[in-house]
Amino acid sequence: MSYLTRVDEYLHAAPLSGATPEQVGPFTLFRSTTIWPYYARPVPGTGPVEPADVERVRERCAELELPLNFEWVVETCPSMGEAAAAAGLTVVEYPLLVLERDDFKPYAGSARCEILPADMELLRQARAVAGVGFSNPGTDVGDSGAAERDEALAEVSAETGQALLERAESGVSVTAAAFGDEGMLASGVHQPVGATSEVVGVATLPSARRQGLGAAVTSCLVEHALANGVDLILLSAQNDAVAAVYERVGFHRIGHAGGAE
Repeated sequence: MSYLTRVDEYLHAAPLSGATPEQVGPFTLFRSTTIWPYYARPVPGTGPVEPADVERVRERCAELELPLNFEWVVETCPSMGEAAAAAGLTVVEYPLLVLERDDFKPYAGSARCEILPADMELLRQARAVAGVGFSNPGTDVGDSGAAERDEALAEVSAETGQALLERAESGVSVTAAAFGDEGMLASGVHQPVGATSEVVGVATLPSARRQGLGAAVTSCLVEHALANGVDLILLSAQNDAVAAVYERVGFHRIGHAGGAE
């Protein structure tokens, strides 16, 4: 089985931990059963997608009062981007990378990084770090730091904390964090399904960037995944500069992840 096929099948299975699938033409629409919205994906192996197929999903999402979002692997469904654009959606593509055991280059820096236990307060902190990091995208050093993290923490609801805790306790979401003198500075997650996992949500407080913390968190997640039955890890990067961070620990590019909304 090729990397692309295996990644595509994983990405179709991963949402099932938090969503109910519904077939709409050549798509599976994942209807969330948790607090986060999901999306529609082309069924792996499907034929060409037409703009009319996208419109059918749009109509169904309107009926269900769901946001209209699509995700896919560009190389396994090359018609999807054109169909989505023709239907009036904004289409983006991101580098798609994978890592196998023999590729892994453990991060050798001095950052203190660890897998978090199923502890609601630590998971809420990790969520706050991610919130600050992703609200200031890119890899440049910025001003936002511990104070902004603590402000964001106050906005992480008890409902969100409970959802994070339940996913951690069930093993469908594993969180790692890096720490410094000001507490938690970076965080990220991997989401195993069988022998495949995806690294998602790696973020560093802008004030702590350019210290290798993103690579340290990613390395910690990869090490945990490989020690727990996973033999292929994937991720999509925001851009080429971010992809370079992941390449430092052994990821290599295999294609592109597509998104439309």
